[in-house]
Amino acid sequence: MPCLLEYLPRGWCYGFVPTPDGSSPLSAPAPAAAPVPSRAPGPKAVDKETTAGILFGIGAYGLWGLLPLYFFALMPAGAVEIVANRVVWSLLFCALLITVTRAWSALAQALRNRAVFGSLALAAALIAVNWLTYTYGVTTGQAVEASLGYFINPLVSVLLGVFVLKEKLRPLQWAAVGIGFIAVGVLTYSYGKLPWIALTLAFSFGFYGFVKKRVGPRVDAVTSLSVETMVLAPFAAATMIYLGATGNATLTTQGPGHFWLLLASGVITAVPLLFFGASARRLPMTTIGLLQYFAPLLQFILALVVFKEAMTLDRWIGFGVVWLALAVLTLDMLGTARRNSVARRGKRGT
Repeated sequence: MPCLLEYLPRGWCYGFVPTPDGSSPLSAPAPAAAPVPSRAPGPKAVDKETTAGILFGIGAYGLWGLLPLYFFALMPAGAVEIVANRVVWSLLFCALLITVTRAWSALAQALRNRAVFGSLALAAALIAVNWLTYTYGVTTGQAVEASLGYFINPLVSVLLGVFVLKEKLRPLQWAAVGIGFIAVGVLTYSYGKLPWIALTLAFSFGFYGFVKKRVGPRVDAVTSLSVETMVLAPFAAATMIYLGATGNATLTTQGPGHFWLLLASGVITAVPLLFFGASARRLPMTTIGLLQYFAPLLQFILALVVFKEAMTLDRWIGFGVVWLALAVLTLDMLGTARRNSVARRGKRGT
């Protein structure tokens, strides 16, 4: 379980650091004692950061993978009402968390910084599109296609590297992207239409992750999510008022259980996003790309086993081609990471 000390202000506690021989820096040297053997060095800070990033990432993608169960429990609420409630109650949860961690100054700095605020406002728009599309897909019996969107997302990240960062693709990356296009063609034929739910999810979350990665070093996860929800909150509140006035809201009409489930959407929304933000600040994109397979795999299994959605032969073929593209992309990522690691060790040895 990730530790909430992540969000405590820096300088919250201090401790003595032992010297290399294991003694306290304030202790006097022993006059004629035998040499004290050196203590084994503890884990490097970078290793602790990487471990924490992996745990945060698994937590984020695991919770996202189980979200269809939550949306299923919220029926008959529609996608728009669910997303509006997610935004409003997430903002209240963030305000409570910032108060507990005394991070209001960090939030004020983020709001004053135009570059940071602009990036987070863009991230807010992207995640709103992603939430609406995903919730619509799950609540209308299209969870399989929704899971497809997150399977395609790593390929979108590769395309972002080409068109946004002007990176050159390696041969295996070209192969993965080409196979991905073939998969979209097969699935378009299978569905009888372009899989717009999957493509919207893939591109919206791909750009969201890109923006969060760029702004990550300048703002912590809690502040980032707080600014995003602040940007969306006026629209969400107006939507809730409109639904209530027109008699289309379910918040207070489906019993206390439904009421509290909708209120819990703030925590259920905020926690995985906080985990994702904390993970993105600690891990390279390669590792995040591997971790993100958890969510669509869980979503796909739930769609077949719990929601009993149909999978025709041509759709199995289409998903198989997508998984082949991901396998090729994974091989490339792992090979590149291994070569980079060997190169770094070689530099340290010279």
